[in-house]
Order: sequence, then C-alpha cells, then structure tokens
Amino acid sequence: MALSTGFAKMDSLLLNSASSSSPSSFRAHLLSSPHVRIFCKPNRNNFRRIVSHTLGVRCEVAASTDSALQTDSNIDLPKVSSLSALEQLKTSAADRYTKERASIVVIGLSIHTTPVELREKLAIPEAEWPRAIGELCSLNHIEEAAVLSTCNRMEIYVVALSQHRGVKEVTEWMSKTSGIPVPEICEHRFLLYNNDATQHLFEVSAGLDSLVLGEGQILAQVKQVVKVGQGVVGFGRNISGLFKHAISVGKRVRTETNIAAGAVSVSSAAVELALMKLPESSHSTAKMLVIGAGKMGKLVIKHLVAKGCREMVVVNRSEERVAAIREDLKDVEIIYKPLDEMIACAAEADVIFTSTASESPLFLKEHVKDLPPVGSEVGGLRLFIDISVPRNVGSCVNDVENARVYNVDDLKEVVAANKEDRLRKAMEAQTIITEESKQFGAWRDSLETVPTIKKLRGYAERIRVAELDKCLSKMGEDIPKKTRRAVDDLSRGIVNKLLHGPMQHLRCDGSDSRTLTETLENMHALNRMFSLETEVAVLEQKLRAKTSQKEDSL
Repeated sequence: MALSTGFAKMDSLLLNSASSSSPSSFRAHLLSSPHVRIFCKPNRNNFRRIVSHTLGVRCEVAASTDSALQTDSNIDLPKVSSLSALEQLKTSAADRYTKERASIVVIGLSIHTTPVELREKLAIPEAEWPRAIGELCSLNHIEEAAVLSTCNRMEIYVVALSQHRGVKEVTEWMSKTSGIPVPEICEHRFLLYNNDATQHLFEVSAGLDSLVLGEGQILAQVKQVVKVGQGVVGFGRNISGLFKHAISVGKRVRTETNIAAGAVSVSSAAVELALMKLPESSHSTAKMLVIGAGKMGKLVIKHLVAKGCREMVVVNRSEERVAAIREDLKDVEIIYKPLDEMIACAAEADVIFTSTASESPLFLKEHVKDLPPVGSEVGGLRLFIDISVPRNVGSCVNDVENARVYNVDDLKEVVAANKEDRLRKAMEAQTIITEESKQFGAWRDSLETVPTIKKLRGYAERIRVAELDKCLSKMGEDIPKKTRRAVDDLSRGIVNKLLHGPMQHLRCDGSDSRTLTETLENMHALNRMFSLETEVAVLEQKLRAKTSQKEDSL
C-alpha cells in the first residue's frame, strides 16, 4: 500500500527527470538524492507542497520506473528464458493503462511562475488553437486537448491515458513548437491533475489566479476556448464539459461574491502605471499614443478617457475599428494613423501603449534611439507600456537614455494597492469553487456508466435480433410485411421495457454523491451479471489504435 501511494505521489518528479534523462541516469539521480521532492504549482495561499519519501521506498520506485521506461522507450531487451521474465514482458504499457483511469491534466506557465520572455515564445495565437489541439491529440497518450493562451498565461489542458507519458509528450511538443529546451520548460511549468486541475481552471475563470484579482477579461477568454473548440476533433466531452462548467463557475463567483467590484483589469492597470510614472501635473497634457485597436487597445482608450484624457492618436492596420471606438466616445478626439506612420507618431508621443498581436517587436533600440527627447514637464522620459504577449517592445529599448519600457510583468506594482479587499472576497469564492469542483468530479464519474449502458443495450439487441430471426424463419417466407413489422415492434417493445429499469439505475447527473455511488455499484453489478466486460479494455484499444495510426503514417 505504501509503495502504491509512493507511485502516485512520484508522478511529477518521474516525468521531470525522465523527460531529460536516460533511464539509467534517472535511476542514478534517484539513488543519489538524499530526498525526493515534488514541487507543485504554488497554491492560492502561496505555499509550495513538498512530498518526501524514504530511501527504501525511493529505491523500489526507481527500479520499477526504470523497467517501465525501458518498455516505453522501445529499447531492445535481451532475450530471457525464465517464465517470470516472460510474464513480466507480457505486462505491456497498454496492459498497465487498463488499471489507470484517463486523467485531466494541465501543463501551465503563468505570470506567477514564468517570465514574459518564455511565455511569449510559448504563446499560441487563437487562430492556431485548432491546429494545436489536433497535434496534441495525435500524441500516443493524449485523448482530448484545449489551449488557453493569454498575456498572463499559457496553459494546455489534456485528457491523458497515462499521466507520466502524457505530460512527457506534451512537454516535448511544447519544446518542439517553441524552440525552448525541455529542461527550461520543466523549470518553470506547473502540473496539476484531475481535481487540482479542475479547481485551477475554476479559479482562473473566477479571476482568482489573475495578476489583477477579480478581473473580468479572463472569463471572456475561457468562453473563447469553448467557441473555438466547437467542432474541433479532440475538444472532447471531458474537456468541453470542464470549460463549460468553468464558465458557469466564473459567472456564479462574480454574481455571488461581487469580487469584480472595483477590480482593475490589465488595461486599466497599464493606464494607472503610466500615470504613476508621469508627474501629476502632466496627467491631462501628456501626449498619448495607442498602437492596436483590438479588445485590449479599446479598453486602454476607455481607461485613458476615464482618467481625463481628451485627445490621443491611435495607430492600427485599418481605420474601421478606430472609427467604431470614435463613435462610442464622441466627446474625445481620436486621431487615426496607419501602421506605416507608427514611428513618426511615436516621435511626437510622451506615452506609448502597445497591444497588438504582432509576433515580432514593433520597437527596437534602433527605432527609438533617434527619436527626439520628450519635455521635462513629463519627466524627460518617453514611456512604453507594452501589454502584449509576445511583447511589442524589445527590452533593448531600455538602453536608450530617455526611454523606459514596462510590460505586463511590471503591473504588479499597480495592483498590489487594491488587492487586500478582493482577497477577502476571494475566500468566499473558494467555497463556491470547492462545491463546483465536487459537482464536476461527480459528473465525470457518472460518465463511467456510459460504456456499460451501450454494452447492455448492444447485448440485448443481439439477443433480440437472433430470436427474431428464429421466429420469422419458423413462420415461413410468405409473411406479410405488416406482420413482420408487428413482430419486430413487439420484440423491440419487450426489450425496451425490460431495459428501462436497469437503464434508469445507470443514469445519474452527478449532483448527488449517494446516488452516484449507487449508480457505480449498479454498473459493476450489471457488468458481472451480463458479462459485459470486453477482453480488451477501452483504454488499451485506444492506445493500440493510436500506435497503429502513427506506424501507418511513418
């Protein structure tokens, strides 16, 4: 029992080491370490959970893990003659998965754990989410997937047939697509499984995991994941259900706790930061330039107006969006300029806000060094407030004497002031999230009965068809179609009435834990009574199908 518990708790460490080491070096690492520790994502209380194991358990885990890694790495094993060794080889990876339920896993890098330099390389534009889902689900151990990529986080949610191997494959995929070495990703990422992964997404949707506690934009971004995922193969029942439930949780938390009252957003924090860095006397006179008129740019403009700004220049690819903003803010002079005039506009601006989807910097040192200096009345420094990920302004701009660059990681200075009040509301929100997490877990548990429902109906249908054929053959070939149809309807009616009771006891919405327990007990009883268990488990079939597809594509 102790060893089994040890296996479960060793998940994160096994993957981190196995992803960058050979089985032999991994074993040596385990044996040479005085303690084995698992570092998890900091929880909402900013504590880090550390699990330690004794040397005896560690050695047993290492030996078992080394054997598993040899099997999964396609290493040619020497021929063995002993029966025990042959039996051990028969316990293939696929066989082991039948004992392990598919897990919901989140592999994440957030503003709390990862610098913007890494997040921007890992960021996936919204238009690329369907492609990413397809590539992730083509991995051997990944069933379903979703991508949540924002300026503050890059998180991949998957349903994995195996936690260790699934996370290893996703991490290698992230490395391949971003060019960041696996060890560097492992250094900054956090891993959460099942209930912890569920609770994390609910906290994200509720605004509890944001840089700006209670901000509302993240809920819209979670909704966008569902919108983009609709119809995409791989955005399956578990992941879709998880994100839809997260949207409901986000709405409920904001309604019942009022956590968003007085909360600032990233865009308003950017405006606050700019005003903090400017002399107070220049707040109404500083020349403002906003580059990008998308969602974030529009919010920046609105917050500038709220702070008393009545004139600004907006640079965008097209004038259409700027015209729409101008229509909403009729008392403000908003001057549109095309993108090719961006540098000229920057030369006349004191504060420059950037919020575009450009994957390459708009401003580098060579673009800024020859710009005319700004006046002493605004502090003598041209401010670049960059809230884009990937960043629109290179850090090298800080080398220019009269320029300063601030990015999303610098907004912490602003949000700290009004955080205390919302922390009290966050405690109320946690009660809601805990309750909703249990409901989602119960709903997911209830899905276990679906295969049994299908198998029981299929079992009954096979018997019905066989007996119907026997009956019709005895009645001769000259049976009228009306009679055939009547006999067929009779057989269907009998089967449906007989199955009604068992089917009712296999269905549960997951809202009542007692009912759920009884439902699962009924499922196991029906599996035994009608011998519904198949020779090859569902997970094994899925794994073999994926492996076969991969081999066919080679």
